[in-house]
This record gives sequence, structure tokens and C-alpha cells, in this order.
Amino acid sequence: MTVPSIANPDLAPLFHNYPRWDLPDYRRHGFHNFHTTMRYAMSLRAPRVLPLRKQINWTIGDRPEVARFLAMPHFSAFVVVRDERILYERYAPDFGPDRCHPIMSITKTTLNLMLGRAVADGLVNLDDQVRTYLPEIGTGYAEATIKAVADMNIANDYTEDYSDPSATVHHCDAANGCSLPPEGQKEETTRSVICGITGGDLANRTGHALYKTTNSDVIGWIIERASGRALRDWLIEIVEAAGIEGCFHITCDREGVPLLSGGACLSARDLARYGLLFARSGEGIDGSRVGDAAFIQETRRNPGPPMPKPRDWMRYSRQLTTDGTWLGHGGYGGQYMLANPDTGIVVIYFSVLENTGDPDPDPNFQGPLVKMMAKLAAEV
Repeated sequence: MTVPSIANPDLAPLFHNYPRWDLPDYRRHGFHNFHTTMRYAMSLRAPRVLPLRKQINWTIGDRPEVARFLAMPHFSAFVVVRDERILYERYAPDFGPDRCHPIMSITKTTLNLMLGRAVADGLVNLDDQVRTYLPEIGTGYAEATIKAVADMNIANDYTEDYSDPSATVHHCDAANGCSLPPEGQKEETTRSVICGITGGDLANRTGHALYKTTNSDVIGWIIERASGRALRDWLIEIVEAAGIEGCFHITCDREGVPLLSGGACLSARDLARYGLLFARSGEGIDGSRVGDAAFIQETRRNPGPPMPKPRDWMRYSRQLTTDGTWLGHGGYGGQYMLANPDTGIVVIYFSVLENTGDPDPDPNFQGPLVKMMAKLAAEV
């Protein structure tokens, strides 16, 4: 007797290859429960915690530009911290300080810390070609320099148009356990997808950053190969240095490779604790250090290409975005983390935009959000 089954309803590809959890009517629930929806994941927790105490400045919430973003229907959480003090925090009625939220591509920022340490230790040279470390890589990355890959400054055949059902990004989602592969198609892994990406002339001639999520997975693989250390060990080091209180969940592929390009989930307070690593130029709790202070400073002082308009006033640099003062990154669906090393302030915004399409489905959303956060981090 054969017992019949059906495809997991949360993960089966539906409209334009989106799984149900990522469709507009289900997305808020899907995001708020992302860490229990994915097929494969690991969870890390720090043995010692950075204590946070409230020293609330209520005038922050009175600022019209802040109040606007806190009143939006997609809003989930907003936290402002300096050192060990919470200067302001607000949560949506269906969210809270102990709830996990996916940070999506903000996860890429862990690679700035890892790559900085690998460069400082002489394990990686930014001017080397990718094939120097990954001889098995495909033509989409083989002859690109590590710096160009880290700066989102290469052209290849990878596509990240979420509205295109055949875009490469949907193959990546299936490989990373975020959805199921099409019926009858073999499930790939993160690195098999990377190796299959093709390209010819890899020079970026657009004049702006070409955002490709797989760039981050390539950088992570290079760091693991060059250091001889599993990415999990690198992540443990970062989680412990940040002193996060709850769990750092991160989705993986079926081989256990963590999705450094966008798979982490944690609370808003814990993302603020993590962001403080950049505000302190890599200094962790109890005198620990991650990343490299000089590398972090170089990230904002000599950044890569500008972002596409209308956000061309910020630039992409070594798995972070910057305007030369703050360091930050956005996440698919409406998240942003911003750290100002000059003031020591970190600002966190979680939300769940319901638009389907690009990673930033509304170009008029992220720009004003980041300007609000940057102004707050500079002035408070």
C-alpha cells in the first residue's frame, strides 16, 4: 500500500514561483514565523549577553519623519540604541521585543566582518580572482576579483528579478530551503547553483552597483576555503562577540551551508546588539574583537559603486551600504540596519512590505527610510 502525500503547502511554488509564505496575503505571518518555516536551519546562542537598559528619549517618536514610518501598516519594530542604552523602541501590536524577524539581506553584513578578518590575517587578497580560491567555480565568477564581487560590481548571467518566474533567484530559493523545486526537478545546493552561473565579460559598465545575492554566497565560500574554518564557526564567533540574548537562527541548504546572503532571523534588540559591532569598529563584549577595524573604516571611506537611482546617494561597499558616514544594509521586504561609528548609535527598522517584485519593491520606501534613520543616528 502506498500512502499518498502532497507538496508542503507553505513551500510549494505558486504565483510567479513564489511559495505561499511569501505571497502578499500570507507574507506578514510568513515573515514573523520565518525561522520555523524554512526546511533547513541552524540556531546559535551566546553564552554571555550585552545587557541593555532603557533610557528612553520620547522626542524621537515625536519626529514627523519617524512617526510616519511607525504608523505604516507594514511596520513591525523600531529600535534605537547607543552603547548599552535603548534610546527608543516601538513594536506593532502583533510583534514584540522577544519576537524573531527575518533580516534577509542584512545577513550579508556578517561577511564584512569575516572578510575583514581574513584579509587582515593574510588569508585573502581582495585583488585575487575568485578562481584562485574556488577553481571549480563557473564562468560567472571565475575571473572576477574578490573586491568586485564584494562590492556588487560584476556583470554575469545571474538574474534577481523576482517578478520573472524563470529568474535565477528562484532557483536559489529552492536550493536554500525557502521553497520547493519545480515538480520533477532535482533539488540543488547553494554551491551547485553558484557553480552553474555563467558569464562572459564580467565588467560592470552600468555605472551603478549590480545587486546579485549569489555574490555573498561566493564570498562566504572563499572565506571558508581560505581559512579552513566552517562558516558556522565564524558565525558563532560573531554571535558571541555581539552578546545577543536570544537565538540567532539562520536557514541553510541541505548540506548545512548557512545562507549568509539572507537567511538570518533574530529580534530587533539582538539585531541592535549586532549592529553595535559596526558602531564600535568590530569591538565585541568583554574585549573580544571580530572583523578588522581598518577594514571597516575602509568600507565607508573608499566605497564601491553607487546604488541605482533614486538611491544613488549611497554606495555599496564590501557587503555594506554607506554614505561615507554610516554603515548599513537593507533586507528583502522592508528591513534596515544602520550604524553610525561617529556617534555610536544603531537604528533598526523591521517591516513586511506586501508588494511582490524586486527586493526593494517600492523605491520610494527605502530611500526616505534610510535618510530618516541616518539623520536620527547623527543627531540624537
